[in-house]
Amino acid sequence: MKLKVVIHQAEEGGYWAEVPAIPGCATQGEDMRELIENVYDAVEGCLSIDMDTIKLATTDQVMELVV
Repeated sequence: MKLKVVIHQAEEGGYWAEVPAIPGCATQGEDMRELIENVYDAVEGCLSIDMDTIKLATTDQVMELVV
């Protein structure tokens, strides 16, 4: 999967980034290396689902999709 990330310089120093394809997915970092690491963590967190909270019928199936 490829996602576009918009990177901004923060007024107080460092950077912050947002992932427009995932509403509410944003993070920050003191330098570019930290920002990129945090972007990966933010995307993973925004896309993760706690399957314990999902109610499934006995006929339902769960599929994982890689794009």
